[in-house]
Amino acid sequence: MRLFVKFGALFFSTLLIALLATPVSSQEISKELMTSNGKKRAYYLFVPAKLNPAAPSPLIVMLHGSGRNGLSLVEKWKDLAKKEKVILVGPDASDSQNWRIPEDGPDFVHELVEALKARYPVNARRVYLFGHSAGAGQALYLSLLESEYFAATAIHAGALHGSQDNQLIERAKRKIPIAIFVGTNDSFFPLPVVRATRDALNAKGFNSELTEIKGHTHWYYDKAPEINRSAWEFLKRYELTGEPLYEEYQFNR
Repeated sequence: MRLFVKFGALFFSTLLIALLATPVSSQEISKELMTSNGKKRAYYLFVPAKLNPAAPSPLIVMLHGSGRNGLSLVEKWKDLAKKEKVILVGPDASDSQNWRIPEDGPDFVHELVEALKARYPVNARRVYLFGHSAGAGQALYLSLLESEYFAATAIHAGALHGSQDNQLIERAKRKIPIAIFVGTNDSFFPLPVVRATRDALNAKGFNSELTEIKGHTHWYYDKAPEINRSAWEFLKRYELTGEPLYEEYQFNR
């Protein structure tokens, strides 16, 4: 299948994992490097202690907001992930201000997930996305492009926009479950825009849930424990019914 969008030409990626590997017993967040499409890419990794290979763990890919990095979300999820035995990975966008397609996925995220699956006992049917702000938008795009690869998605402060995004909804092969969290006082993503995203998804048969946090603004970090708990309660309900399927696309400018 060939999908043409405005984000730039797809370059086939090659992957090299950094020699320094985080042991499974580690309960600290580590910064690691990989090479994707000929470029060094950083990501932050948290692996709970004493994972059981006989009972593989869920993995959540965390996509950060503008001006931040992967650590900004992983550190907010760490305590919950430790308790729930969830592996966390927070890659850095190629430009900290914005996530881009194809530079920042789908291929880059797919390579990262597959590399972690080779190193740790990851449940391939329980790989999730979580994004905030700019990362929320990227999470929505990846969800629609790779709906048979990710089990479910949760975002804080994000929305779809315009006819091109509606075309992505139409193209999604699976009605991936999506949870949206937004503050009633978010000036970047007003309620009518976010509600329109929920409604557009549900009109096409998706299970999209919207939680409106009264008095909350765009600032995720003070509400992170509450948002994360609710997001995880949503995500953990879902698992792919079969082996994950990844689809390659060709993008043009």
